[in-house]
Amino acid sequence: MSRFNFTLSKLCGTVHTGGNLEYVHYNKKQGDKKGDKNGDNTLLSIVGNRITKLDLLTPSITTLPMEARTSIKHTSHSPTSPLLLTVDSTNHCMLVNTVLNVCLHRMKFKNPVHDIKFSPTGKYFAVSTGRHLQVWLTPNLRRDFAPFVLHRTYTGHTDDVVHAAWSDDEDFISTSSSDNTVRVYMRDGSEGYVVRTLAGHRDGVVRTSWLEEEAGLTSVSKDGAVFEWRFNKPEEGGGRNYEDGTWNLEKKHYLKQEGARVMCAGESGGGKLLAVGFSSGVFGIYTMPGCLNVHTLSVGSRSVDSISLSIDGEWAAVGVGGTGQLLVWEWRSESYVLKQQSHGYQVNAMAYSPDGANAATGGEDGKVKLWSCGSGFCFVTFKEHNAPVKDVHWTNKGVVISASLDGTVRCYDTTRYRNFRTMASPTPTQFLSVTADGEGEIVAAGSSDGFQVYLWSMQTGKILDVLSGHSGPVCTLAFAPIGGILSSGAWDGSVKVWDVYKNNNVETLIHQRDVLSLDYRGDGKEIVTATSGGSLYFWDLDEGEVRSVIDGGRDIQGGRKENDRMTAENNASARHFTSVVYSADGKHVLAGGNSKYICIYHVASGILVKKFVVSHSRSLDGTLDKLNSKFAGSAYGEVPPDEEERVGVGAVTNIPGAKRQDTGERKSRQEVRTLRVAFSPGGNEFVAVTTEGMLIYRLDEDLSFDPIALTEDVTPNAVNNCVSRGMYGQALIMALLLNETPLIAAVVDGTPNASIALVCRSITRNHYVRFLQFLADEIAETPHVEFYLNWLQAFSKAHGSRIERGGSKYIHAIRAVTKSVKTREQELKHCLADNVYTLEWTKNSLEMALNKIEDANKV
Repeated sequence: MSRFNFTLSKLCGTVHTGGNLEYVHYNKKQGDKKGDKNGDNTLLSIVGNRITKLDLLTPSITTLPMEARTSIKHTSHSPTSPLLLTVDSTNHCMLVNTVLNVCLHRMKFKNPVHDIKFSPTGKYFAVSTGRHLQVWLTPNLRRDFAPFVLHRTYTGHTDDVVHAAWSDDEDFISTSSSDNTVRVYMRDGSEGYVVRTLAGHRDGVVRTSWLEEEAGLTSVSKDGAVFEWRFNKPEEGGGRNYEDGTWNLEKKHYLKQEGARVMCAGESGGGKLLAVGFSSGVFGIYTMPGCLNVHTLSVGSRSVDSISLSIDGEWAAVGVGGTGQLLVWEWRSESYVLKQQSHGYQVNAMAYSPDGANAATGGEDGKVKLWSCGSGFCFVTFKEHNAPVKDVHWTNKGVVISASLDGTVRCYDTTRYRNFRTMASPTPTQFLSVTADGEGEIVAAGSSDGFQVYLWSMQTGKILDVLSGHSGPVCTLAFAPIGGILSSGAWDGSVKVWDVYKNNNVETLIHQRDVLSLDYRGDGKEIVTATSGGSLYFWDLDEGEVRSVIDGGRDIQGGRKENDRMTAENNASARHFTSVVYSADGKHVLAGGNSKYICIYHVASGILVKKFVVSHSRSLDGTLDKLNSKFAGSAYGEVPPDEEERVGVGAVTNIPGAKRQDTGERKSRQEVRTLRVAFSPGGNEFVAVTTEGMLIYRLDEDLSFDPIALTEDVTPNAVNNCVSRGMYGQALIMALLLNETPLIAAVVDGTPNASIALVCRSITRNHYVRFLQFLADEIAETPHVEFYLNWLQAFSKAHGSRIERGGSKYIHAIRAVTKSVKTREQELKHCLADNVYTLEWTKNSLEMALNKIEDANKV
């Protein structure tokens, strides 16, 4: 089971689905707020029922392993400790330790939660529940029996409280409400203190912010009004103690955005900058006080639902949940720090690059995107298709091929990032599948209405042949690893094996159900097919017979949908595999389909090795195994529908002339399912294209160690002593036995260049994989690239022949090293190109200056 110890590494394809964005200001080393970029390089984004951490300096994506019950709506990170609070659409709260990546506690609030916010010291957190505001004591970092303790509840608003803000001394809290007022509460209260109500807005207040340098508040309402409030003490005329004194409205400002409403707002530390997002897709940045506009940018036509400023106000993070768009804008230089957008609706297809470093996806929005598997970010988007992309293929020569319902097959150059070839059929048709031979010379695509397979030449783009014989849509294609043998599967229940060079049908494999997916084993002598009945068939191509059959219907059975509440048979009949692939060694297959499960089978024995659950989100249909009977009359089972957002000015209506939305509108939930699965070429990770996005599962190799070789003498102190005495080989062996990455890094960094070759010879065969994985991780991040390449070169010279004889045992580690080296190579190429340009400009400038000096001397 250790070789299938896959864990979720990151969620790609979807970067933002709604909710608030938040910078993590917690500093792990010092545990305090930082006003520089070191405290603002991590951004938290909500993706369904998961939280994604985006490192803006690397950049890279990390997905936290824990899941909420439903889609998350609000988050808040403590400024002084690694604690994160999340609240989902059903008001369930989750307290997470972001360092250990564990969920410490869970609880549920009785009323709908509109905002949650930690105090500046992290001792308290405020929650706006309905028309009330609650302040709770922050739990400890360890598990307690009753962790959440309510400090106090504040009342007085006549409508929902949508935002809460703490003063810098955390003694006072301001609340923004839909009743058009702002109220200032004292946290602990005092005798004679009267809660201040600040009225004057004509629409619901979206946000308030405290001013650090002056005693005052700034409030923003939905109609674009920005009010500046000042606090005056009777005896001094000013001050920071808000207990005795009066609040006065000092200035009014109105943000001019025609036909648009304010949807969200955010401020920098101290309230010096204010960022406002509008329903028209425009966001603006304003200086406070004075409300002077310094920057305005449009990110599209959809409403901006979240905006956040870093502490120093340099970076503005903007999220548009409707389009899955997330960008970080540096407004001073007017440049993008990060710009990402998800596929529209869902991802349909995915393919790995030959080296496993990148992946290509095709979606319902007609776009083809290229993703970096290391960072998790999209770096190229092709928009040439006019209809949903149903399949993509990455050839061995680095060409990405896509098939779409618009009747075209397009080829993309991954070096120049352009669409260099467009292929179409003689008669208009829609394409469901696409593939190419091993040499990348012949492109094959299967049609949905003509039931034919079309062949084109990659070099000329001319059609070579049309293969007929199927009586149903051709939904899956695959070329044999060697030769020109093509297999096509269709909904007519048959798989046809073609020899494209000889132009004849070699064999027809008959199934009892529709064929949905097929894949070749590495040697090309066996194929596996998945049918609509939930079965996997393994065919011997030499004999044309079935070797074995795996009935996977029971393995993926589970997760009842809303329309399956009457009988269990209806639920089981809809469960089947829609995608199946072989592992690198051909001993196992990975299958996923119309279910929340992904299964790994051992081919020879037909045994289910492991089963993964792609999502536990109850916002998706089909995740619950049992439905609650008390919601039998509801259209949403156990989970009630998410709270409807209020319709603002400019909202889209379905009935012309109507002032409200169509009362006959129906809403449906997406069903949890897996559309495509794929093993990486190295076998150390696999990808599952699901309803929520592209889930990357990586093999956790840090859990493997050798306990037999560990003795009492093998300790971290012993490793440090060996390094200090110059015994680098022995120190490295002990560090590898302890399997602690910081300890291995200390030994490697402390070894002189002259001793690297000798130390590499001392590494034993049991530690090849661990040391190669360590080099892959370090090369991907370290600035000392040449130093670690020297280690890799010395290790390859010392143990290259043994690794070559080891076969697939070391292939995933080699793939990881290759991917890291290629990634750094591309980065250095861009850096060198910039340096060459800078040096040429400097040289030309110096020559011009010298010429001017010479001319001046002549005069």
